[in-house]
Amino acid sequence: NGMTTKQKESVYKLIESVSVKEFLHGDCVGSDKEAHNLVHKLIKVAKDKIKIIGYPPKYNGYRAFCKCDVLLKPKDYLARNRNMVDDAEIMIATPPSDKEVLRSGTWSTIRYARKKDRLIYIIFPNGKIKTEGEEEI
Repeated sequence: NGMTTKQKESVYKLIESVSVKEFLHGDCVGSDKEAHNLVHKLIKVAKDKIKIIGYPPKYNGYRAFCKCDVLLKPKDYLARNRNMVDDAEIMIATPPSDKEVLRSGTWSTIRYARKKDRLIYIIFPNGKIKTEGEEEI
């Protein structure tokens, strides 16, 4: 479904405020593609180089086919989500609801990031950011 306008605003401000050198995403339509576009916008404005790494799904039905600096081999959703968390220091999640859902790829990935003790920024539909993990900005 993608992000709300408030989520997009918060994602942009958050990425702008943390020193991002690499940005990893799942190369799907919706939030992944929108975040990809926000990072490109930030690169143009800030003139910073941010390396974009895509972790595409094995199935093309929801794939965005974003132009990334590095595009990894497609994998099943669960495997690629875990690979992204394993390779990241920080996770930015934009779930479609305020409440945690059991059968949700986004919430499943958040739960895995919690187990891996990652710093997590959960940006709710109203744009509010909840921070979990090591440190806060």
